Amino acid sequence: MPTKTVNVGSAVGLHARPAAIISEAAGELDAEVTIGVPGGEAVDASSALLIMTLGAGKGDAVEVSSDDQGALDKIAALVEQDLDA
Repeated sequence: MPTKTVNVGSAVGLHARPAAIISEAAGELDAEVTIGVPGGEAVDASSALLIMTLGAGKGDAVEVSSDDQGALDKIAALVEQDLDA
């Protein structure tokens, strides 16, 4: 599965608000997308709760994976944004 490594852009990391925005966007896609920290187990990007369990903070590297390049790019771009602004 293609993977893209990006850095978390939100000041609070992948906490409640950013996780909710990412999971909502992933849930609207017709493709499976996962998010994980390097060396850890990836989780379903359509679950805000699972995203929060990653414990990824601002600037931390995360890996976004999907067989759909458009879905991969969309979720990776969201992770890089400051979704608290």
